[in-house]
Amino acid sequence: MPLTGYDERPLNSDKGVFMTADIYAFEVQTITGDKVRLDRYENQVMLIVNTASKCGFTPQYEGLEALYEKYKDKGLVVLGFPCNQFGRQEPGSESEIAEFCQLNYGVSFPMFAKIDVNGNDADPLYKYLKKSQKGLLGSENIKWNFTKFLVNRDGEVIARFAPTVKPKDLAKDIEKLL
Repeated sequence: MPLTGYDERPLNSDKGVFMTADIYAFEVQTITGDKVRLDRYENQVMLIVNTASKCGFTPQYEGLEALYEKYKDKGLVVLGFPCNQFGRQEPGSESEIAEFCQLNYGVSFPMFAKIDVNGNDADPLYKYLKKSQKGLLGSENIKWNFTKFLVNRDGEVIARFAPTVKPKDLAKDIEKLL
């Protein structure tokens, strides 16, 4: 049986990884527990980020929110996916994460339930993102919190940015797509 968001065409033979025709087929869970399909963001530019509340890069929430506020009316949406796989830097529950993001950084962009981004239990969306845009030296694994994927209005994953790339440094890339 295919994973949510995947069709039955094998991408390769390793561990039954399947690819979907487009990113909009994926269903994800919001931070409040609702299931949504990414087709709700069709025709928008998406910046998809794995986040954490107790990381040295956590102040990037401020920059992500600034990007969202500046460009949301032009078609940008930032999607935050908390992850506890890197140094256990996202230990809280979804409600604790949401409260932290709102109180400390005024986050208003969509946040989702905590997920794994690497390993056998990696969320299908992240399996797709990693296959679509590999990291340094062709690696698929996410190396740390605040890795960013940029998706154009047609649903194509066009870029992957390391955690060290600050949100403000993505403005030119985003502007080209809007």
